Amino acid sequence: MSSSLLHPPSHLPPATASRHSQQAPGILENSPGAISTSILQSMLSTSETQELWTVYENLMLSCLRTGDDDSAHQCLGRLVNRFGNDNERIMALKGLLKEATATDNASLNLVLQEYEQILQENPPNLPIAKRRAALLRSMGRIPEAVNALNSLLDMSPTDAEAWAELADLYLAQGLYSQAIFAQEEVLVLQPNAWNIHARLGEMLLMAAKTSDASKRLTEALKRFCRSVELCDNYLRGYYGLKLTVQQLLSEPSPKASKQTESEEWAIPASSTLQKLDEAATEKLAEIVRRNSAGEKDWQGYAEAEIEAARELLKSRSTATIR
Repeated sequence: MSSSLLHPPSHLPPATASRHSQQAPGILENSPGAISTSILQSMLSTSETQELWTVYENLMLSCLRTGDDDSAHQCLGRLVNRFGNDNERIMALKGLLKEATATDNASLNLVLQEYEQILQENPPNLPIAKRRAALLRSMGRIPEAVNALNSLLDMSPTDAEAWAELADLYLAQGLYSQAIFAQEEVLVLQPNAWNIHARLGEMLLMAAKTSDASKRLTEALKRFCRSVELCDNYLRGYYGLKLTVQQLLSEPSPKASKQTESEEWAIPASSTLQKLDEAATEKLAEIVRRNSAGEKDWQGYAEAEIEAARELLKSRSTATIR
């Protein structure tokens, strides 16, 4: 059984999720179909492992991604048999399956009504609250999705996933200040997550086009530098670093400034910016070269990111992160 089945399918490349879906019938046939809900019997069962239920859940999600609804139903059925219908996580998975198999907006509205009924009876049900917010967003009801996430965060202010989703919703509406605030909350909860530093840098880079350009660009530079410090081969970090440096260098005669108590970070000298640009260029070139050569430890990058890096290296001009 593939070890990648122990990782959330949302983080897997489409090809891997497709392969899991193709393997689903064989995995289901050769795995236990029903294990007692009794805790004592489960402890004594040789086939009862934490990995088994992780595999069933992740296999279900991969099957939903590829349209194998039958296998997804089988996976969910085994989880229900083990944990029961009243388990909050199971309730969310059941709702997700209904969302994925819904054929029209009327069906989705019925699922939404079920979520709201569950939350009326049990407001602290976080898995259902998250599914409700995600469903509202997928239906294009963005203001309601924002309200749903804010309500969720009132109950669970340390939920990094909810803060990240809220930041993304604000960003989609062009509300940069709100998006940056929400992303900073994610960073408070996950201070060593290089992708979160880079994502905040991207938001600051976009916001710099509307106001406070120098301040936001220098803060973005800080975030991208921290991102690549934490992960030496992080493509998005170097990509954002190069874009930010290019914008700072394109400003009229950028000058280093002394940091004051009111400033979070000073603008580096032009010579420093040039060195950062050279470092980012060199690293991006290495990533593209070694990935294209098929080197074992240099795979796993999204093809779109590799192509964007290749184009940036060719043009050496400012591009937009999407």
